[in-house]
Amino acid sequence: MRLPKFQCLRFFARSWATVALAAARLELAAQDPPRMTDVHRLPNSQEMVITFTAPTGFNYRLEAATNAVLWNALVTLPVSSLSSLLHTDSAAPFLASRAYRALQLPGTTNFTGDHLATTYGDIVFHPIGHASVVMRWNGKTIFNDPTNGALAYQSFGSPDLILVSHDHSDHFSSSTIDAVRGANTILVVPGYIYSNSLSAAQKAISVVLNNGVSTNLLGLSIEAVPAYNANHPLGRGNGYVLGVGGRRVYLSGDTGNTPEMRLLSNIDVAFLCMNIPFTMTPAESTNAVRAFRPRVVYPYHYRDSSGAVTNAAFFKQILGTGPGIEVRLRKWY
Repeated sequence: MRLPKFQCLRFFARSWATVALAAARLELAAQDPPRMTDVHRLPNSQEMVITFTAPTGFNYRLEAATNAVLWNALVTLPVSSLSSLLHTDSAAPFLASRAYRALQLPGTTNFTGDHLATTYGDIVFHPIGHASVVMRWNGKTIFNDPTNGALAYQSFGSPDLILVSHDHSDHFSSSTIDAVRGANTILVVPGYIYSNSLSAAQKAISVVLNNGVSTNLLGLSIEAVPAYNANHPLGRGNGYVLGVGGRRVYLSGDTGNTPEMRLLSNIDVAFLCMNIPFTMTPAESTNAVRAFRPRVVYPYHYRDSSGAVTNAAFFKQILGTGPGIEVRLRKWY
């Protein structure tokens, strides 16, 4: 078995100038292990930027611990032609201390994205674009609102589960579903899509969830949450809460700042829409998350009708760190 090569770095949030660098190398292959070269605090947000150099052509995983004993994966990075890699840790402002290590992974087909530990292994989130995210957990692959053809999804294989929130073309594409689905794919859709938009073959693999209905599939629970506003009629579309290995993940779909969303509880990760004029403004999104208090928020679906993509950063700015909610900005466009 080939063991990963790594190096470890620790910082102390209460003493930002103190950074201890400790080497932990396994000289099992010709290439050098990844080497931590810099860690620094962003002056406004107090987030930590970790930079390391590494041989090109490999996947690397950045892990973190609060005691340098129990490590959790933060992110698995794509194979890159760049020798200098970096990651911004948006959880750092909420922690007294944090240790980091970077590991070189065997192979080049590792699933990449942000990690969340569960009782049955990590769930990994990989943003695709606009309203679409791919998740992998416990050997299963989940596509949320896949659109724009198969090319963006070709490296993930066929999904075990596809979630569709509603019938608008930036969330539902019949042709993309046919292009990516496999022989055993399960499709979860609102009743409106089932009745009006699916082919006979797609209906044969579908599970219908209307607002307020839940089910269990592939070892996870799925609850359909009402998603509506002036542009999206009540009862026609869903948000989803996934119960995954003791964690709860919320995918908002297209919605306003609804009472049903504000009453959500124990949400570990929320994917939250905020484009004008079709869903929420950044201020409305801020009010929503202050009500249901997810631990981590990913702003997504944030490009305005004007083409501007500034809503996510503005949302993070006005929310601030006071509520103790981590905001992760990722590339959706």
